[in-house]
Amino acid sequence: MYKVEAIIKPFKLEDVKEKLVAEGIEGMTVVEVKGYGRQQGHSELYRGAEYIVDFLPKIKIEIVVSEPFLEKTLEIIKTEARTGKIGDGKIFVTKVERVIRIRTGEENEEAL
Repeated sequence: MYKVEAIIKPFKLEDVKEKLVAEGIEGMTVVEVKGYGRQQGHSELYRGAEYIVDFLPKIKIEIVVSEPFLEKTLEIIKTEARTGKIGDGKIFVTKVERVIRIRTGEENEEAL
């Protein structure tokens, strides 16, 4: 099992979610986050004063999938979240040792 964490632009969330669900990949956690990388933020004017916006709003998606679904999950996120412009985001993949469904006590793949 693998945990896929993707940091994407907020307006791409629905595209990613719809495609994942259509492929049978369900169960995700979505968190509004702020951050920056190469994009480095931008400057804005507010009441005549210029200020720097360092941390930009992003969406973090967390999905745990079994191995057969990993590559399809990554491909969907790469395709659907891509705009081709700086700040499209990153995907992190880590191994998951164990998953337990609290309600039933099911473990690992059965808990997904």
